[in-house]
Amino acid sequence: MPNALYASTSDVFEATAYLALEDFLHAGIKGLWETFWGPDEAMPFSVACIHSTSSKFYPAEKAINSGKLDGVCATAVLLKNLKHSQGRWDHIVVLALLRPDIGMVSGQGDQEPSPAVLGEALFFALRVLLSRSLSRSSTVLRNSDCVYLLLVDSQFGGVVKVQGDLNKLDFDLNNVYDCAAEWIKKHAKISVSSIDRVWNKLGNANWGDIGTLQVLIALFHSMIQFYGEPKYSLDELATEHTSRLQSRRSERHLVDRQANGNGLFRFQQQSHSPEIVEVQEEAAVDLKPQETLKLEIGSVVLMEDAYSQKGFQINDILTDSDPPIYTSTPVEEPTKTYLLYVGSSPSHLEPAWEDMNSWYQVQRQTKVLTLMKQRGISSRYVPLMVSSGRVVHPGPCNKPNSSGSCGHPWCSTPILVTSPVGETISNLIRNGLFGVEEALRCCHDCLSALAAAASSGIRHGDIRPENVIRVSNGSRHPYFVLIGWGHAILEDRDRPVMNLFFSSTFALQEGKLCAASDAESLIYLLYFCCGGVCPELDSVESALQWRETSWSRRVIQQRLGDVSAVLKAFADYVDSLCGTPYPMDYDIWLKRLRRTINEDHGKEVDTSSS
Repeated sequence: MPNALYASTSDVFEATAYLALEDFLHAGIKGLWETFWGPDEAMPFSVACIHSTSSKFYPAEKAINSGKLDGVCATAVLLKNLKHSQGRWDHIVVLALLRPDIGMVSGQGDQEPSPAVLGEALFFALRVLLSRSLSRSSTVLRNSDCVYLLLVDSQFGGVVKVQGDLNKLDFDLNNVYDCAAEWIKKHAKISVSSIDRVWNKLGNANWGDIGTLQVLIALFHSMIQFYGEPKYSLDELATEHTSRLQSRRSERHLVDRQANGNGLFRFQQQSHSPEIVEVQEEAAVDLKPQETLKLEIGSVVLMEDAYSQKGFQINDILTDSDPPIYTSTPVEEPTKTYLLYVGSSPSHLEPAWEDMNSWYQVQRQTKVLTLMKQRGISSRYVPLMVSSGRVVHPGPCNKPNSSGSCGHPWCSTPILVTSPVGETISNLIRNGLFGVEEALRCCHDCLSALAAAASSGIRHGDIRPENVIRVSNGSRHPYFVLIGWGHAILEDRDRPVMNLFFSSTFALQEGKLCAASDAESLIYLLYFCCGGVCPELDSVESALQWRETSWSRRVIQQRLGDVSAVLKAFADYVDSLCGTPYPMDYDIWLKRLRRTINEDHGKEVDTSSS
């Protein structure tokens, strides 16, 4: 949807606005049809514009090309009819009036449409109801007492519902408008919604906002009028959603507190991690997963893969998380340095009791990095898997098979070795080494990694300061690498990690990622790393409330704007895509970031291997 403030001419703006409205209505009815009636049957509705003088129906594009846009008075959702492919008034399901001043009054604090617009809508409603009452179709005839109208401009929208018995209309051919007004005043029941934002300033529909939702509800009830009850009811979908939510809560170790009797979930945040963790009941069985193998600095660990055995000397601990990440040097190649991840020893307990953190960090990250290599993802901003295997412990080993364990605490413990090695953003901030240039390069490099992965349908799902490292290698042009791909989303059934500070809004609400979720997490990372106020978050609800407040008040954009105008613009762009199915345009933002880095700091971004 175009913004009237930036329209080159009024004609261009009006033409684009009608096209956008038509696309919006088509997307709405298509989504509702496939969700509630199922995608198997052909959708029985279409969208077209209405000409004021001829009362003919045209697609918006045809009206524009034929020069008839000036006469277009409304846009309608129509019931398809093979006998009347041109459309008829009695086939109108919903009518939308695009007027330039819908949100002007709303912007002054009055949440109702102006009397002029409302009056026009009421006469349109009466005309639709009259047409339905004269229809030969029984389906149309039984819906001649109720109609929904949508009032929209380029940003705001609302709904008008008109109900009434047309048998009480005293018709006078010589005084039609007075008759209509008398019926409206005495016999019509009129419901008017508030006027709320539907499109943001970048022209994208905010599908989760109240303005858009009330329009969708009007479309939904109108579709039921003409096509009957849907195959799937709201209750069924709500039950299914609750089931999925319950499953996700179980996956995230959220325990139902039955003792409080209100079915609420209690959340607890540990100091070492912002993850949601399980709250143990007093009567719960105290089963602890086997401890992860802890390596000391200077020690050597021997790893066995499919081809050989390799020794790695531990140099340092990159992160003190659980499990830790080590920096190591191959014994046979002392000039090289790698990151080394050590998993948990296989246990005989059920998988649900195993140390899932180390499983994601080692076994699943090994799978993801292997898949990236197979799909040809090559970027200096994505880690490279050097090798993977299992720990070779001292003494004899009599494990029954390659995947079994002999009982030694170290036996079959998985190891993953990756490259390159760097310093986490957490350490950079702690040492006061994360400035404007680092923020711009971090955004560019992480976005490059996300773009490379997204090209093969892979999303990261766990962006946070501990998963971004700055690689120097003695170069005067350090760069950032996005590590920690264990929680990457490879298919629809995968679920991202839940992080109150860095997860996207869509991830917290739905338990899955949208196209812009990783970019949204990157925005939160940059915001906090650039001095943004760290809120006290103790639940998903508080995290969602903080996000809603921060975006609506533009706190995040303003903070990033203090660092760089391009970061502020990028935050606005991500905000417009949050929760939508629209793909990220990585290329344009990578070019803008690259140009800003080169202009502001006189240093070129090396893209030779990105």
